Amino acid sequence: MLNRGLRQMDVDIILKMGFFIRHLHQHIQNLYHKQQSENMNTATPFKVYRGQGLALEDFEKMKKSIDQLMSFNNFLSTSLNQNISFENFARPAAFNDPNKVGILFIMTIDPDVCTKSKIPFADVSQVSFFEDQEAEILFTTHTIFRIDQIQRIHDDHTDRLWEVHLTLVGNDNHELNTLTAHVREEINLKAPIRGWSQLAFILIKVGEPAKAKKLYKILLQKATSDEERSDYYHKLGWAYDDMGEYSKALSSYEQSLEIKKIALPPNHPSLATSYNNIASVYNNMGEYLKALSSYEQSLEIRKIALPPNHPNIAQSYNNIGSVYYSIGEYSKALSSHERALEIKKIALPPNHPDLASSYNNIGMVYDEMGEYSKALSSYERALDIDKKVLPPNHPDLASDYLNIGNVYDNMGEYSKALSSYERSLEIHKIALPPNHPDMASDYNNIGMVYDETGEYSKALSSYERSLEIRKIALPPNHPDLAASYNNIGNVYNNMDEYSKALISHERSLEIKKTALPPNHPDLAISYNNIGSLYDNMGEYSKSLSYYEKALQIKKIALPSAHPSTALTERNIERVKKKM
Repeated sequence: MLNRGLRQMDVDIILKMGFFIRHLHQHIQNLYHKQQSENMNTATPFKVYRGQGLALEDFEKMKKSIDQLMSFNNFLSTSLNQNISFENFARPAAFNDPNKVGILFIMTIDPDVCTKSKIPFADVSQVSFFEDQEAEILFTTHTIFRIDQIQRIHDDHTDRLWEVHLTLVGNDNHELNTLTAHVREEINLKAPIRGWSQLAFILIKVGEPAKAKKLYKILLQKATSDEERSDYYHKLGWAYDDMGEYSKALSSYEQSLEIKKIALPPNHPSLATSYNNIASVYNNMGEYLKALSSYEQSLEIRKIALPPNHPNIAQSYNNIGSVYYSIGEYSKALSSHERALEIKKIALPPNHPDLASSYNNIGMVYDEMGEYSKALSSYERALDIDKKVLPPNHPDLASDYLNIGNVYDNMGEYSKALSSYERSLEIHKIALPPNHPDMASDYNNIGMVYDETGEYSKALSSYERSLEIRKIALPPNHPDLAASYNNIGNVYNNMDEYSKALISHERSLEIKKTALPPNHPDLAISYNNIGSLYDNMGEYSKSLSYYEKALQIKKIALPSAHPSTALTERNIERVKKKM
């Protein structure tokens, strides 16, 4: 149960067994030091074995990861006896479940690496329940290996038996050090508190915000000071925001802010952080003017509280630029993003990932302005930086390929767009859990290219795969689910299957009505799409009704000269003429 909880990041199990996890880790350490001092572990490299079943999807991911690193999140039980590992665990796994393969891990352990890198392991054959039966060597959690080789084991009765050769990796590994430094920097910046709070933050980063929410709620109940309560309300807001539950996120952030206003000076940087996150929620809700106001409050505080070229001031300009981008004021967006980049160039090393982020944002603006060569140049600059500082399958690289794919898509270079989107998906398959929302976005983008090139069956397949992942990964009324139904509806519309298209678009609208404020621009998109369908079906009175609803929202939510508003007005006039 403990190892299952660690593998699945099950908050309930980890919380209930936290003391035991710590105790077991310490016990392994103590045994390791005792056995080292008694010379029970030689300095000669040796092999240990582990047999287990592995889901086919996970195994396919592993096969693409030769020469890369893998971590066992659980306490790693291995054996010095290859036959026990193979016959008792690997071989049965190949027969018991058609959706799994049987794996025999063959692990090379260098005791010198363990000593230098403080990687404890222990011969537990004398203290385990099975005593001498399994010749068990037990490693503590998060032991890291390099995948050296994967080869099939010949068996007359199955083709689902494999050997995976691993080598233990120590702290002197460059790739591991790069990844560790990046993760530590992000965690220390955003979740400097250790323990359960840090675990919750990591859960958010690996796409498990619901589990993080559960943990933050427990921590909030146990908080003993206003400072702790403010901190946990703030972090609970993170989780709700990530889950798409924006009203709850807003409430949590505001509760945190109210406590801070009483406890802190009026220009304390922590207040700026709260305004920044409140603005982020408003931005996600499509309430852009409120978002802009809160972002500007955050910036004003930071200008007073921080040095003029502090990275957080750059963050504020970046966020303000993102709002201007959303409301179509691209020149203001570009100005803000360039100001952010200017500060970052002064404050940060030349290949810092945050510089890549700014180049990506500038690329997005140029992309929307139709200046595709400038957009492509900015995106490629971001990719160049990220390639230098990040591991080869880091999710940020996938984002870079995604952005480049978007430009090629807008340029009509669909084969290049598809290649970039598929590269993004390839990285995500290695770097992320199998049902992570970012993979849904990849399938969505691939579907979009197929849709644009008239390959509707492939588009539908990709969009449906995206929807399938989102149904697993997201709450039932998350806006991204609405986007998936919207895209599926568009494909059916292109295939002239109007009744199926209508069902999908109505499902999309239904979700948006639940998830979004009443005048969110995305609601206008749904009304517009349904209006277009009724137009195609010759039901002009219904078409007119939906177009008018779309126009009503756009007049409230968008700037007066926004091109989308003019397009809807033209649609209304066209339908009226048909009536």
